[in-house]
Amino acid sequence: MPSISTKGLSMPESPIRKLVPFAEDAKKRGIHVIHLNIGQPDIKTPKIALDAVKNNTLEVLAYSRTEGSETYREKIAAYYKKNSIIVTAQDIIVTTGGSEALSFAMGSIADPQDEIIIPEPFYANYNGFATAAGVTVVPVVSKIENNFALPPIEEFEKLITPRTKAILICNPGNPTGYLYSKEEIKKLAAIVKKHDLFLVADEVYREFTYDGKEHYSILQEEGLEDNAIVIDSVSKRYSMCGARIGCLVSKNKAVVKTAMKFAQARLSPPTYAQIASEAALETPASYFTDVIDEYVERRNILIAELEQVEGVVVAKPQGAFYCIAALPIKDADHFAKWLLEDFNVDGKTVMVAPAAGFYATEGLGKNQIRIAYVLDKEELIRAVKILKEALAVYKG
Repeated sequence: MPSISTKGLSMPESPIRKLVPFAEDAKKRGIHVIHLNIGQPDIKTPKIALDAVKNNTLEVLAYSRTEGSETYREKIAAYYKKNSIIVTAQDIIVTTGGSEALSFAMGSIADPQDEIIIPEPFYANYNGFATAAGVTVVPVVSKIENNFALPPIEEFEKLITPRTKAILICNPGNPTGYLYSKEEIKKLAAIVKKHDLFLVADEVYREFTYDGKEHYSILQEEGLEDNAIVIDSVSKRYSMCGARIGCLVSKNKAVVKTAMKFAQARLSPPTYAQIASEAALETPASYFTDVIDEYVERRNILIAELEQVEGVVVAKPQGAFYCIAALPIKDADHFAKWLLEDFNVDGKTVMVAPAAGFYATEGLGKNQIRIAYVLDKEELIRAVKILKEALAVYKG
């Protein structure tokens, strides 16, 4: 029998999606599953984006330009300018989601066996992108006890080797919801300049910041033009996960030129989705005000409810729409399956994402889960009550 590649065998499973068969079986048994496991917002996509697709007059659904349409990239640059980020359309490559932008970035800056330092826990698919590129993820641990703040810069310094090519952050963070401060970004900027590294920032949750805090982009940091690469996406900003449109942004011309070669190999980003995404840029500011207000209420309710559950420790997110909770259990994977297979309250159960899959260090996060608060407030309260009852009877 022909053999599967070593790379294919080493590709990690998604900690978010691997429990789907258990959830589907529960639904077939008539159980209502409350999904806390995936960051699919329930917020409506802006009507202006949907109408742009419905009302277009295209007669041929043709290829777009490899780097994305010029008008769209010009409008993206204008969007960034409104956010105090000065770039041009030539600094932008439109990609098939932020995922492709991350793959292009890794392929452009690192060779097989090169290393990228990432604070953990981190978005689980970074492991997958790194495996596909043959890149080694080197984790630096952030801790729930201090809300997953940036680890001491000395911890990064200890991990830098001749094979280190970049530091990668997600800001605000998935799965932690942590928002890096301007001071923390400046510390990272100093270390990448000192060691001649890239700083890659996944900024797809830029709009989602709370408690009066503001997002500070690595592209706003002066003197970082050669080091900074931003990954962005419309998925969460406009509740358009299915559009699969993102972009890679850098003022480093060599990076953009190299990423363009990867982009040419996949021809072009999807045309209809670009039409929708371009129109979405005209979304009124009131849309975001309402969305942020809703997420703040959801966060506050979720955290307050979790803090009332005995033995649960939860970090308070300052951005995005996720939080990490440590539970009084040993194995969150087993607990998550048990919730779907063996437990319900009045025909309802919850699906959570075990957090171990968001760590690269073996053994970390085993008792933690990630919760996405993308459901209405009543459903979140109901979900935490089910978790509380489940923890009271779970034997592990």
